[in-house]
Amino acid sequence: TQWLSHVSSVWPLPQIVIPSPERYQLKPQSFSFGYRRYLDTKHSCSVLDAAFKRYFSILFPGYTYEANLITFSVLSLRIFPICVLDKLSVFAGQASLNAETVWGSLRGLETFSQLVYQDDFGSYYVNKTEIEDYPQFNYRGILLDTSRHYLPVQAILKTLDAMAYSKFNVFHWHLVDDPSFPYQSQKFPDLSNKGAFHPVTHIYTQSDVRRVISYARMRGIRVLPEFDSPGHTKSWGKGQSELLTSCYRGGTPSGTFGPVNPTLPSTYQFMASLLKEVASVFPDPYIHLGGDEVDFSCWRSNPYIRAFMRKMGFGLDFSKLEAFYIEKIVNITSVLRKTSIVWQDVFDYHERRKFLSVVEVWKQGCYLCEVRRVVKAGLRVILASPWYLDQPGPTHNWARYYNVWPLAFKGTEKQKSLVIGGEVCLWGEYVDATNLSPRLWPRASAAAERLWSNERQTSCVERAFPRLQEFRCKLLRRGIQAEPLSVGHCKHEYQSG
Repeated sequence: TQWLSHVSSVWPLPQIVIPSPERYQLKPQSFSFGYRRYLDTKHSCSVLDAAFKRYFSILFPGYTYEANLITFSVLSLRIFPICVLDKLSVFAGQASLNAETVWGSLRGLETFSQLVYQDDFGSYYVNKTEIEDYPQFNYRGILLDTSRHYLPVQAILKTLDAMAYSKFNVFHWHLVDDPSFPYQSQKFPDLSNKGAFHPVTHIYTQSDVRRVISYARMRGIRVLPEFDSPGHTKSWGKGQSELLTSCYRGGTPSGTFGPVNPTLPSTYQFMASLLKEVASVFPDPYIHLGGDEVDFSCWRSNPYIRAFMRKMGFGLDFSKLEAFYIEKIVNITSVLRKTSIVWQDVFDYHERRKFLSVVEVWKQGCYLCEVRRVVKAGLRVILASPWYLDQPGPTHNWARYYNVWPLAFKGTEKQKSLVIGGEVCLWGEYVDATNLSPRLWPRASAAAERLWSNERQTSCVERAFPRLQEFRCKLLRRGIQAEPLSVGHCKHEYQSG
């Protein structure tokens, strides 16, 4: 039945949907968004006011939203800001959306936008529907890597739009790495002047960063900055002398450099100053400190590092030196009243774990074994291992990202509650603005449903497939270049420009 396919095609699938064959026509000229009547004058909200404009254009392409137009003879959507659950009701003449937070209201608007459809004659309809909804996990992230290839700001903003359509709520911005340092620091301008691919065209200015943060916030998306150290820092050394370790060969410096030098007080003075700036620029309460894939060979070659190791009683265990460094950086972050996130390497190689808060699990193999170890230690987990999308693969392998069960490990309810969510990672070795969108979408949407929806209701790939196909068509109409899942067509094919 066609009406049921329209109602059940919402992606990610809501927790509770009560559909009906009864449908109502929507007329763009007289449709309106608004607040509950007694809140109209006092409680307008800039986030929702902007969302009303966006979603009107999504619902009715080609029409302009008139904010003051209130007509009760046709359907309008009213916002009720306080309720126990996010709840959407569509009934004769009016739809009501009740949400605990403004962010819940944004998710409800997205759901409503997916319920509206056009018939073959171009008329708009929505069916009578009751929906109760909430996310399975609070952290639903996408990582973009802007060091290995620079991503223009416009490409990032386009990704934020697409993230909102799939109800992702965290943009993990892996800003800098070995190849380039595109973040333009106020305190240390030489980091990008000397470390970016180009000091003018391939950087993110303070204005760019503010624009991304603001754009994301208006869509209910947090921006989590990552400044990964002590490894992955080759580009840092170009603009900050004596930060990196000088590598030795045959008892003399070889002219090459390794990870950050963890033995010098100047290192921690620099990191404290940089992280203080990062903490003031990025309002999110979390900072990702990295800590992965540290190559010990350069540290091992340096006689001053080895002397420091002996002095500290570390012997030849370089993981203890790394732990020493990370603990100091975590403490700096704590003083700035930010909570640190680290890659799993930090957890794996360090005996002292009490100073850690959130661990991101990324390695392949038995990743749920690692999740179990981390939560048994009482730490929170973000799962990324099954959702590395940067390697090209056929779009029809989306099912491997769908059939992921983040809580399928032996543990108590309290331990399972420490799994705060998951993340799709799009590393930049083979990704730039030319293939960013099709590499991500719609495969990332498979992960989005796993992180939002009820596992039992979304365990069947065959039942999910037609909904994902329909959602992919919605993405195309909204200007997102999402790859096809199979042979077929969309009523509104992708239009460039």
